[in-house]
Amino acid sequence: MSQPTIPVCYRHPSRETYLRCSRCDRPICPSCMNDAAVGHHCPDCVAEGRRSQRSARTAFGGTQAGRHGHVTIALIALNVAVAAMVLVIGGTQSAAAGGWGGLLGGLTPAHLWGGLQPGPQIWTEIVGDRLLRGTGGVAEGEYYRLLTSMFLHYGVFHLALNMFALWVVGGVLEPLLGRLRFLALYLVSGIGGGVATYLFASMGTVAAGASGAVFGLFAAFFIIMRRLGRDTSMITMILVVNLILTFVIPQISIWGHLGGLVTGGLVALGLAYAPRQHRNPIQLATIVGIVVVLTALTITRTLLLT
Repeated sequence: MSQPTIPVCYRHPSRETYLRCSRCDRPICPSCMNDAAVGHHCPDCVAEGRRSQRSARTAFGGTQAGRHGHVTIALIALNVAVAAMVLVIGGTQSAAAGGWGGLLGGLTPAHLWGGLQPGPQIWTEIVGDRLLRGTGGVAEGEYYRLLTSMFLHYGVFHLALNMFALWVVGGVLEPLLGRLRFLALYLVSGIGGGVATYLFASMGTVAAGASGAVFGLFAAFFIIMRRLGRDTSMITMILVVNLILTFVIPQISIWGHLGGLVTGGLVALGLAYAPRQHRNPIQLATIVGIVVVLTALTITRTLLLT
């Protein structure tokens, strides 16, 4: 009489087992089994279940991946990396001219290249024992400045203030909006601040900083909290204080702050109040529509100047 054959794991033929997957009934060894509500599941059935299960979404359509804050961390890291690059490019400068490599503030070659210079102008400035000279501007077709200026700062104190605000507000908004929506909000707000500066600021300026994007996050924070029915007194106070400082402290880009605030508020309205059944198309249309308007304003301003 033949002996009954002992089943072996379908993934490890050398391992005998009497365990079976409660879904597909294939034999599995203890290393392969995954505990389930009823019985055990094999790795293949677990993977199939994950593919068929819809990922959890936030109240505004973002995935739960935003709770890790990866975009916020990446943006802070990028700003810090650019500041380090400016420090290296800037070279040694006297404290009176802005500190070592722009560490304490002041104009550097990186600002002349990537700062928001409306133009068209020729810049000449003596920094330490060197003559810095820059030409061009947004009006000369250097539209990249609308983006690069968002990641340049005037010294470590300017950088630290903006990054602290980004860390605090981003830590709340990114988990609520999800990674892509939060990134779009940040970038479009920053560009909106740049466009407002291009439209209304004096030609003799070189604006830089993430303040426009941060003010956009402030506006979005207020709108998102209102949409969720939560207390907005704290963010209202922060907004009022920052707006007062914007108008009181000299050499602050007023139009950059206001432009970022308005743009971020408009983006947030589309993200927060889009009806659930048509949420993704309306949110995308809001972001694309605002970008189109900003582009049209920029082109119009360029035509008027040139």
